[in-house]
Amino acid sequence: MEAGLPEEMERLTKMWMTWIEDLKKGGHLIATGERLNPGGKTVQGKAGKTVTDGPYAEAKDFIAGYMLAEAVDIEHAVELSKGCPVLEYEGRVEVRPLLMV
Repeated sequence: MEAGLPEEMERLTKMWMTWIEDLKKGGHLIATGERLNPGGKTVQGKAGKTVTDGPYAEAKDFIAGYMLAEAVDIEHAVELSKGCPVLEYEGRVEVRPLLMV
């Protein structure tokens, strides 16, 4: 079925809601982040704190949204991510641990 059809959009929305609810029920969901706006500002530099328009991430670094989940380890997080509806349309989920310093 084509992704843009109303019936397909409704089916996909239900899949997202079910997946997120399952993560909540399992005690894994900590936070969800909506899609990130492509605009914004970048602050850089030790002394001058230069502010420029951006960020301008490379296409390979584009983040459509994010989710913070608690898992036992990276393998567990990968298993949790396999239910993500974006995979229905050949999307990709990147699983990363937080760097706690």
